[in-house]
Amino acid sequence: MRWISISAAVSATAALAAMAATGAVAGAAAHQVTVPPAHAPAVTGAPARDAGQAAPAKLVFALPAAWVGEQPGSAMRLAQARIPGPAGSGEFAIFYFGAGGGGTAEANIERWIEQIDRPAAPPKRGSFSAHGLEVSWVDVAGTMKASTVGMGPASARPGQRLLGAVVEGPGGPWFVKAIGPDATVAGARAAFLELLHALRTAAP
Repeated sequence: MRWISISAAVSATAALAAMAATGAVAGAAAHQVTVPPAHAPAVTGAPARDAGQAAPAKLVFALPAAWVGEQPGSAMRLAQARIPGPAGSGEFAIFYFGAGGGGTAEANIERWIEQIDRPAAPPKRGSFSAHGLEVSWVDVAGTMKASTVGMGPASARPGQRLLGAVVEGPGGPWFVKAIGPDATVAGARAAFLELLHALRTAAP
């Protein structure tokens, strides 16, 4: 297991927060990974944190060994990874829009469900508590609608699956998402849920 720590200290504009639903993992083995300044959107006139104010927590998780960590592809992503599989690669991402940003768990899950047209079966949903975090997740397969922002194909693509989760806790929420060919992402479902159950926060 590669334990990775992602800083939650990322500011976000209101525009980015509204894009939470479009919501991966730097593959540095056994290292504490902090989001570099280049990945933090600037907020003009944002108030400085008081000296006595506690620093945000970090989200800590274990990247499955078979997944390939990649450099985040945009400022909205804390981390990302490629998920190898029999039907082609899937994509995994973690998004963060600042403490309290990005919308409610229910709103994001409903939006993710709406990204899939002609679902092969009713969406599977669940929730659980672990390590002081509240996790809500969804699993839905079908034709993925075209997307111009975030994760998703440029044109509608059948035979796809989406796994999404909203993680709520101190410093959160965080938005965790995996998309790609149905066979690949379905095969990664157990690892995705295992990752979610192992999430925890740690001091910065």
